Order: sequence, then structure tokens, then C-alpha cells
Amino acid sequence: MLTPSPPRALPRTLTGRRSAWILILLSLLVTAGLLGTLRGADVVNDHGAAPVSSESAQVNDLLAQLPDADVQQLVVVVTREDGGQLAEQDLGGLGHLGEGRDAVGPIPSEDGRAAMLQVPVTVDEHDSSALREVVDHARDAVAAGLPDGLVAQTTGGPAFGADLAASFDGANLRLLLVTVGVVGLLLLLTYRSPVLWLVPITVVGLADQVAAVLTAQLGSRLDLNFDAGIISVLVFGAGANYALLLISRYREELRTTPDHRSALATAWRATLPAILASNISVVLALATLVLAVIPGTRGVGIAAAVGLLVALLFALFVLPPALAIVGRQAFWPFIPQPEDGIGAKSTSTTSFDPFGAVASAVVRRPWAVLTAGLALLAVMATGVLGTQVGLTQTDRFRVTAESADALEPLAAHFPAGAANPIIVVTDSDHLDEVEATLGDVEGVERVSPGPSGTVTTSTDTADAATREITTVLLTTDAVPGSDHERELVGELREVSHGIPGANALVGGGPATDVDVREGSERDLLVVAPLVLLVVAAILALLLRSLVAPVVLMAVNVASTLATIGTGAWLGRQFFGWDALDTPVPLLAFLFLVALGIDYTIFLVHRVQAEAAALGTRQAVVKGVSTTGVVITSAGIVLAGVFAALGVLPLVTLGQLGLIVGLGVVVDTMLVRTVLVPAVITLLGDRFWWPGRPAAHLSR
Repeated sequence: MLTPSPPRALPRTLTGRRSAWILILLSLLVTAGLLGTLRGADVVNDHGAAPVSSESAQVNDLLAQLPDADVQQLVVVVTREDGGQLAEQDLGGLGHLGEGRDAVGPIPSEDGRAAMLQVPVTVDEHDSSALREVVDHARDAVAAGLPDGLVAQTTGGPAFGADLAASFDGANLRLLLVTVGVVGLLLLLTYRSPVLWLVPITVVGLADQVAAVLTAQLGSRLDLNFDAGIISVLVFGAGANYALLLISRYREELRTTPDHRSALATAWRATLPAILASNISVVLALATLVLAVIPGTRGVGIAAAVGLLVALLFALFVLPPALAIVGRQAFWPFIPQPEDGIGAKSTSTTSFDPFGAVASAVVRRPWAVLTAGLALLAVMATGVLGTQVGLTQTDRFRVTAESADALEPLAAHFPAGAANPIIVVTDSDHLDEVEATLGDVEGVERVSPGPSGTVTTSTDTADAATREITTVLLTTDAVPGSDHERELVGELREVSHGIPGANALVGGGPATDVDVREGSERDLLVVAPLVLLVVAAILALLLRSLVAPVVLMAVNVASTLATIGTGAWLGRQFFGWDALDTPVPLLAFLFLVALGIDYTIFLVHRVQAEAAALGTRQAVVKGVSTTGVVITSAGIVLAGVFAALGVLPLVTLGQLGLIVGLGVVVDTMLVRTVLVPAVITLLGDRFWWPGRPAAHLSR
């Protein structure tokens, strides 16, 4: 066993007549104290942040030192309502707009049907409320001075940030309500009791609230970047799974034990190893994200690991006292009684067991089942072929946003990159050379000088040096997010780095997208193998086998690739997702491997225990039969919880919810029920090598 047996006094304390009440009161006091003292921290949620060591991040650091670094440009595109030509009086009415500053423009398009203005605004990107207020005020100012018959749409970096923040208005509350509704409904159907489901949903809900304030404080202190919605989904999903395991075993014990507190204590001891192994495997897998260079990916790993530890503590030390207090009657109207266990045993030979029937069929023809299952996974995995990675800024929105809508008329009448220029930082005394050299690069439509000033090139006082820098804004003909834009960024970097003494760096939105893509690819290549090694090591320790981890991880990886392929295909066919967002492949792989292996642990751990008396072949049937209902219920709950991410306004989270939810269903219904039993049957006792089931050691 990976986990030693707990002291018998602990489960008795958790379920005691008086101690259960004391523990619940202490839990409520601690929870209230944490919620009261830790609230107020804000979580940075920048889905497009590049690695801190990337060239675009270095440019941002230099720009932050320039005078008026908090001044950014809104881009306003103006067209006529009837789509006609803009008259001179139309252009004349657009002269002075903005936040107390003169707007640059209007700049008429070549076809005369549009005009563009650049409106400077002072923003604080870390204060979403202030950012929205500034952008809304600028939009109101533009609208107030707009001549009749004209339409103005505002875009640019600050506008995207404000619209993204606005799109989340009420979204987290909707996610919480949908998640609670999904978990509550599935628990109600699982337990078939109008009372019992309220206990775990309340405990998990408290765990979610504590995890939210803890991770927010952690994020604020460590400057982490993550999406709180993902953390909430993981806490609810994992917490509900732990509750299902404990309550399922509790109900079994109630059918043979008159005292419900003794039954609960026995169930707690019996399920502790599986729950700990499940939690540790996921937490350690998430911990590998510390090595990720993408800030959002690294932040999700740390925060999610903390959230899952909170879910574990509530499941092990708050749920049992709550169940002990409500007692056996919580299962009403199907209250398990000790005499039910006797009756169940006498009728077990005639009652139909669907999971046992499936397992028996698999054991009879394992080669046929394994071949068919792997063929199905191979077909599903073909969806990976042709899957693109990387969404444009506009494609990330599931909701209507003015900043995204404005790009259509802007691209129709101006160079495609007008709303999101490439920013080059260079030494001021090489400005003319840099402008002339980069202006000759094919695809660059316009070169404009930007702010300049003195910056410090090192945070170390001993090595600190200053330099005079100037920014150069490059407007290109590249469509945002396109291959052409990425190639152009690469070419501009190669050219600018070749200018002697200029110390030129290429940044801005397009360059940031390139660095995010490269960082995500690096993280996938580095972190994914580590996740597999961590999970395989946990399996080896738990099962004391070297063969089992290799076989189980191979099946798990095949299932993961099949799920990602199917999810990508479904997204293209039914949701119009032309590509997966850059963080989705790694996060989907991580969650599918770590969460998917949980159900395999539950099954194989039970098969190993049964093999000591029955032998491996019959233990497979018994293991699938005894774990089938609870694992299937847990898988459906987890899939439903991840599907709830679809209520959030970002396509990224919808893609993650679809793929992981689908993967959990595939793992529960196909991998755990069919493929893993077939593999164990074919390998027999060799599956446990170098260990052997105890029953065979005695022969």
C-alpha cells in the first residue's frame, strides 16, 4: 500500500457522537475566519501573457519605464451608416476627441469610406474596474462628438481588456450556480435521496469558497496568473468524487453494521488510501506546471494544486462528521439496514449486474475487445490531424464585443495590422537606421516614431546601466493571428538584431502572440513527459509493480490523444472553433492524464486486493463489478462539472471543458470498463511483476 493504515482513533474521533459536533463547529469557525480575513485579493487573469524572459516581455518592461507608460492608444474606426464615402464635413467633425487629449487623426482610408483615430487614454491594466471606466468614458466622448450619420467603433489593447472584463460580469456567479446545479442534480440521481445530496454539496461548496480566497491571496502574493473558474471546477469535481467514494462505501457498511458511526469509520479507513492516491497523483501532476514558462499555465498549476488540497481536507475531515451527525436517515427513502445486507447476499446470484456482465464478456474474449477498443481510439485520434493551434484575439470571445467587431471595418479599409502595431525598441542614436531598415521589410505599411526616454537595463544596483531608447511603431498588412503575421515578426526580429549597436527588440501584441505560442510548445514538450513520469511513479508505489504503470500509462495516453482529437473535431464541426487556443493542448493533456488515471487507480487497486483470493482473471470481473457504479457516477459528475466551463465567455475555457469532459466519459465508459480489464486479463499475473498476488504465492 502507498498509504499506511490510519490510527483507529482518528476515524472514531471524526464520527463520534460529541466529537463530530465539535469538529463541525471548528470547521465552520475556521472557514468563516478564512473567508472574512482573506477576501479582497484580485487575481491576474491575462490569457495572453508571454514568458517573462521572452523578447516581447523585455519590450514591455522597457516601455513601462518610459514617461507616460500608462498611456495607451484606443483605435476608433468611423464609417457612414449607409456605407458611403466620408465627406469633408464628416472628417472635420472628428478633429478633437479623447480623454482630455487631442486624438491623432482622423486618418482617412484610401477608399474614402472610413477614417481612423488614435485616442490616448491613461490606463491601469491591473485594475479592471478602472480600465473599463476609462474606456467607457472615452467611448462616450467619441459618441458625443460624432456627427450624424456616422458610426464609431472602438478597439485596441485597452478596449480589448475592458471588453474582456465586461464579458465576465456575472460569469463567475453563473459558473458557480451551474456547477452547483450540475453536481447537485447528479448527486441527487446517484443517491436517490432528497436529503443526502445536500451534505456533500454543502461541504464541497465551503471547500470551493475557502479555495477561492486562499488561491486569490496566493496569486496576489506570488504574482500568479490564472483563471479562477478552472480552480472552482477542479475543486467541485474532485470534492464530489471523493464524496462519492466515501458515501458509496459507507452505504455498503450500513448494510452489515447496526451502528452508523462504526460503519462510517470503517468506510473512512477503507477509502482513505484510494482518495489519497487520487489526490496526490493529481496534485503532483499539477505541481510539474511550476516548470512552465507561460505565466497563465504556471499559475493554474500552483493554484489548482492548492485548491485540490483544500478539497481533500474537507472531504476527509469535514464530510465524515457531517455524515455522522445526519446519520442513517439521510439516505431516506432508501435507508440501508443491516438486514438488507443479508437479503442482498441471498439474491445476488439472480440480480442483474451490468458491469459484471461486461467484465465477464471482456474476460472471455480479451483480444477481440482490446483490438476493437484500440481501433476506436485510433479513429478518434485522427481528429488531431489538421488541428490548428492558436486563436486570434477576436476568436477568443464567445460574446459580442465592440473591440472585436471594430476589427472588421478596420481591416476592410486599412492595413490589417492597424489596430495592433508591432513595437520596436531601439537605442535612440540608431533610430533613423532602424526606421529605414525595418521600413524596407515587405509587409510593413507604415513606420511611426513613438515615445522615447531613459531606462535602466538592470534591476541589480551594482550592474545598473541606463540607455536612451526610442520606440518605433510598425503597421503591417498581416491579418492578426495569421501565419503571415508570425512569419513577419520573425523576419523583423532577424533584421533588427542584425543592425549593429541598435540593441533593437521587437515586441507588441503580434510579437507577444508569437512568444506565447513558442512558450506553450516548449511547455508541452517539457511538462507532458514529467506528468507521465509522476503518475507512473505513483502507480508503481501504489501497486508495487513495474509492468502495471507502463501498461496503464500507455492506455491512458492513447485515450488522451483520442479525446483531444475528437474534441478538436467536434469543436470544428459544431462550434465553429477553427483552432485550439495555445494553452488548451497542455492543460487538456494534464487534466486528462491526471484525472483519468484516478478511475484506473480505483479499479486496479480493487482488482489487486481481490486477486489475493480469486486470482487475477476472476479479480478483474469482481473489481469491475464492485467499482462500476461509483466510478461511473464519479466520472459523470466530473464530466458535468467541466462542461459547466462552457458558460464562461472565453472560447479557451469552453474548449477545455469540452475536451476534458469528453475525456472523462471516454475513460469511465471505455478505458476503465473495457480496455484496462482486457489488458490485465491478457497479461495475467505478469501485470503485477515483480510482485505477485498472495493467492498464487501460496500455491
